[in-house]
Amino acid sequence: MTAAADKLASHMARHPRLPMAHVPTPLEKLNNLGAELGLDLWVKRDDCTGVAFGGNKVRQLEYYFGAAQREAADTVLITGAVQSNFVRTAAAMACRLGLDIHIQLEERVPDMGDLYHENGNVLLNRLFGATLHFYPEGEDEAGAARAVGEIAEGLRAEGRRPYIVPLAPDHPPLGALGYIDAAAELLKQTGQSEPFDEVIIASGSAVTHIGALYGLRALGSRMLVRGICVRRNATLQGRRVMQRLTDLGDLLDYPVDLRAEDVRLYDGALPPGYGQPSEAVTRALRWAAQSEGLLLDPVYTGKVMAGLIDLIVWQFEIQAAKTDKLADDIVFSMMGK
Repeated sequence: MTAAADKLASHMARHPRLPMAHVPTPLEKLNNLGAELGLDLWVKRDDCTGVAFGGNKVRQLEYYFGAAQREAADTVLITGAVQSNFVRTAAAMACRLGLDIHIQLEERVPDMGDLYHENGNVLLNRLFGATLHFYPEGEDEAGAARAVGEIAEGLRAEGRRPYIVPLAPDHPPLGALGYIDAAAELLKQTGQSEPFDEVIIASGSAVTHIGALYGLRALGSRMLVRGICVRRNATLQGRRVMQRLTDLGDLLDYPVDLRAEDVRLYDGALPPGYGQPSEAVTRALRWAAQSEGLLLDPVYTGKVMAGLIDLIVWQFEIQAAKTDKLADDIVFSMMGK
C-alpha cells in the first residue's frame, strides 16, 4: 500500500491544501449501540474536525481555500441551503484567513417560517460577518451557480478578487480530495486494508462519498462503501455518483479500479425529503444519544444512522428467513456529517 499511497500523494500534491482540520479524527467503537444492533460498530468522528462544528465540510474546504489562496482571492463566494453547515463553515474559515465571505442561501426545504430563516446557521453566518444573498429555488443547481457568478462579476467590477467555491456538478469535485485524505487516514489508523466489512456514509452532493470510495480503491482497499441518500433518490444519486467519480479521476489524472458494483446506495431513510426528518430519523438520533452520548444531526448523520438500522433489520429478516437465526458478524463504519 505504501507505493500506491506515494503515487496517489504525488497526484494530490498538484492541488494546494490549506490545513485547518484537527486530524486525524478519532475512530471510536460504539460498544453499547453496537451490542444493541448485534454489530461490531465503529464511528469515524469527523464531527471533531475543529472549525466551527464544521464536521466533514472542513476537510473539503481545505482544498477550496487552498485554490482561493493560490488565486490570491480576497473574497470567497459559496451557495448552499438556508441552514447549510457547509456555508457556515466556509464563513468561519474565511474569517481565519482574513477573507470576505458572500453566501447565497437556497430555499431547499419547503414551508419553513421566519425562525428557520433567521436562526441557527443563518444567525452564525451573520455573526461571522458574511454578506447574505438569497436564491428562491432549492433544486436549481445551474441557476444557483449562475447567480453566484453574477455576484462575483459585481465584485470584480468593484476591484475585488473573488473565488467561487464551485459545488455544482459541472465543476471538478475538488472537495473530494479531502475524503481521499480521510480514506488514507482510516486505513492508517487501523493498519489494515480492509478493517471493516462496510463503510456507511451520507451521500448528498456526493463529494464526501466519492472521495472516500475513490481513496479506498486507489489505496488497494476493497471495503464496501454504501451511501445513504439524503437529497435525491438512489436512481438519481447513482447517476450523480458515477459522473462525479469520473470527474474526480479526470481531476487527478490517476486511474483507479472502480466497478459498477462499487456504487451502492440506500434511499429508504430519505423521505420525506432533504432536511426533513422522519420518525425513524428521530428514533435514530435518540438511540445514538442515549446509548453512546453521540450527537447526530437530522439532515445527514441522523439519516445515515436511520439507514443503517433499516439495512440491519432488512438483512436480519432475510437471514432469519433463510437460516432461522440472525447474523452477528457485520462490521460498519460511519463517517462525518
